[in-house]
Amino acid sequence: MKLSVVIPIYNEEENINPLYEELKDVLRTIACDHEIVFVDDGSKDSSLALLENIQQQDNKVVVVSFRRNFGQTAAMSAGFAYASGDVITTMDGDMQNDPHDLPNFLAKMEQDGCDLVSGWRYKRQDPFLNRRLPSMIANKIISIVTGVHLHDYGCTLKTFRKEITQGINLYGEMHRFIPAIASGVGGKIGEIRANHRPRRFGKSKYGISRTLRVVLDLMTVKFLLNYATRPIHVFGMMGMISGGLGFAIALMMTIQRTFFHVPMSDRPLLLLAVLLLFMGIQFISIGLLGELQVRTYHESQGKPIYVVRKVLGSRQGEP
Repeated sequence: MKLSVVIPIYNEEENINPLYEELKDVLRTIACDHEIVFVDDGSKDSSLALLENIQQQDNKVVVVSFRRNFGQTAAMSAGFAYASGDVITTMDGDMQNDPHDLPNFLAKMEQDGCDLVSGWRYKRQDPFLNRRLPSMIANKIISIVTGVHLHDYGCTLKTFRKEITQGINLYGEMHRFIPAIASGVGGKIGEIRANHRPRRFGKSKYGISRTLRVVLDLMTVKFLLNYATRPIHVFGMMGMISGGLGFAIALMMTIQRTFFHVPMSDRPLLLLAVLLLFMGIQFISIGLLGELQVRTYHESQGKPIYVVRKVLGSRQGEP
């Protein structure tokens, strides 16, 4: 087995050397080949120069440098692409994740047959109001919406099997939803307590402003997990409900006008009925267009709508 440790870096010049030395000490105790993939996310300090110096002295270090800051999700995606290990571990570059937890993550993956092991910062060393409280609320919402119940979606310390990362495309702020996405393709998810340490150097890149972006990305993930191959089911259902209500209101007003001579011109319900009918038509049209788009996407690339874990026995029928 070869282990790749992927670490996104953004303006962490004071943490890079201590993190590297501590991580190397831990990796020497693990009986497997390893590499460290640092992804410099357009740092404006001396982070890149420090990483280049480390790479010149250690051929087990890979440095990927972005032209500008693209965000943590992009950095993780690049780390997955450039990692050559059979198992990939991600961790933050601020030294709040403890490298000494790595053997526990690998043991959990081996013992339970997990495809992904996620960390749980059960004694999180961050301010309560602007960091821990929003995170607790977000974790609960994400667990309910996705159906993948974890205590801590925001913990970067995670361990993956390589094949799981190859089936995941990340955008926006979706790195925190990797366990839900991996579960959606049939991955077995595990969780383990991880030591969380206070930040010693630098300042946090996270804030409460990320909460809104997380909610928006959560809606995207929920749609992709449940309806990516059948958009007509979600848009068609909304269209039928909206159109049905509009038709019912219009029918009621027609009966009132025909049999009870109730005037229609000065009633807001008439406008509501027309609005609902048009909304229903629009939703169904969007669903049909989505179906065409999905079929074009899969058929033009020959992309399957399923994920195979493994094949046993004869492979004569393999496509």
